[in-house]
Amino acid sequence: MTTLLQQIANGLVLGATIGLIAVGYTMVYGIIQLINFAHGEVFMTGAFGGLAVWRFVPGVKDMNWYVALPLMLVGGVVVSVTIAMLMERFAYRPLRNAPRLAPLITALGVSIGLQEAVRIWFPDADRSQSFPRVFVNTQIKIGSVEIPATGVLLIVVAVVLGALVQLYVNKSRLGRAMRATSQDPDTARLMGVNPDRVIVLTFVIGAVLAGIAGVLYGMHVQTLGVRAGFQNGIFAFTAAVLGGIGSLPGAVVGAFIIGMVKTLGGQYLPGGTQYDYVWIFVVLILVLVFRPQGLFGESERVRA
Repeated sequence: MTTLLQQIANGLVLGATIGLIAVGYTMVYGIIQLINFAHGEVFMTGAFGGLAVWRFVPGVKDMNWYVALPLMLVGGVVVSVTIAMLMERFAYRPLRNAPRLAPLITALGVSIGLQEAVRIWFPDADRSQSFPRVFVNTQIKIGSVEIPATGVLLIVVAVVLGALVQLYVNKSRLGRAMRATSQDPDTARLMGVNPDRVIVLTFVIGAVLAGIAGVLYGMHVQTLGVRAGFQNGIFAFTAAVLGGIGSLPGAVVGAFIIGMVKTLGGQYLPGGTQYDYVWIFVVLILVLVFRPQGLFGESERVRA
């Protein structure tokens, strides 16, 4: 029982990380129907941005964690938001009216380009980088289960930020503009909505979540590599599809399901951790067979 509860806790931590990334995937798709495969690299560059603050900004290493951590989060968010805005402006906006295959291929190219840019920019990026141990030795004990404080922080941040984004989209004026642009950008433009502004805002919100996730993820696992974005990006994309791509609650729920399947499948199902990826996609296929729009997605409506 202790092992089961510990694996559930590990799955929640992994699901929180994936959920913060998956929200960006599903928001961008909901607005412009683009699968932004480079979003995983936005997560990765945000993590390297936070690490750069720790390594290269004088005095940060000597600060208390409650000062150093916000500075690293700000650094990670600034890098991820800058990358996302440049990506939208120069890679995706010129292809907005192009056939869907063109931006999809462009997204893959941007993903590879960002990986190579980090290799060039960050010293020794090809090797796993040691992330600062901010209160990493602090364990929170719940019964017989121990969870690192960084893991608890990831779960709390994912739930709080996911709820805030959902509230913002449903209640704010710009949130209504986002929903209007998602439903019909041409009609939204006639009603005074600027679709370009809405799309940039969508990329920025997704990048903020990805940057925060990248820094907290690095602190939790204590290492960081260039491939971290691709691996977690695939998980996040799968979570968005599983939950119903375009649905914010679906992205978060799908992420926690994937986290559970990976940890519990690696512990209890045949093949162990060598086959935990297989079980994730088995679950995805089963869900899509019986509910093609995902758990929380709506059936696509064809406009007359």
